[in-house]
Formats: sequence, C-alpha cells, structure tokens
Amino acid sequence: MSNKIETSRRVILQTGLGVIAAAAAVSRAKADDKLAQELVQYVPKSVTEGAACNKCVNWIEPNACKIVAGTINPAGWCVAYAPKDG
Repeated sequence: MSNKIETSRRVILQTGLGVIAAAAAVSRAKADDKLAQELVQYVPKSVTEGAACNKCVNWIEPNACKIVAGTINPAGWCVAYAPKDG
C-alpha cells in the first residue's frame, strides 16, 4: 500500500510542477503567441479521465487551442487544461 501512496504523491508532484511551468510560460508569452506542444506536455489522447481538450476553456473548434500551437486533437490533453464551467 505504501508503494501506491508513493506513486500517487509522485504523480501529484509531477503534475503540479508541470502546471506551474505552464503557468509561468503562459504569463511570459505575448498575447498573440502560442506555446509549443512540447512545452505544455500535450498528448493527442487524454491521460486524465474526464479531461480532454474539447472540454477545456482554451478549446477552439474544430481542432485548435487558444494557447497551444498546432493541430489539437479534441481527445487530447496538456498541463494547461482548465475545465469549462458547466
């Protein structure tokens, strides 16, 4: 059981550090610049249940993002994910 707890803590710390890095990068970016997919750890398929790009406040139909450059998969995910209200 302690291994499961250690794994959970590791995942939480890694995710938290990723969010902090993404927030810092976003704050430094110009309003018209977009972040590289690698910088926000974008993956084309969500690794977090219930969280996907098309459920994020930054999603732009049909396959784009307000803050991440390039083509974005609606089922993707990155550390800048922020769920839409409602």
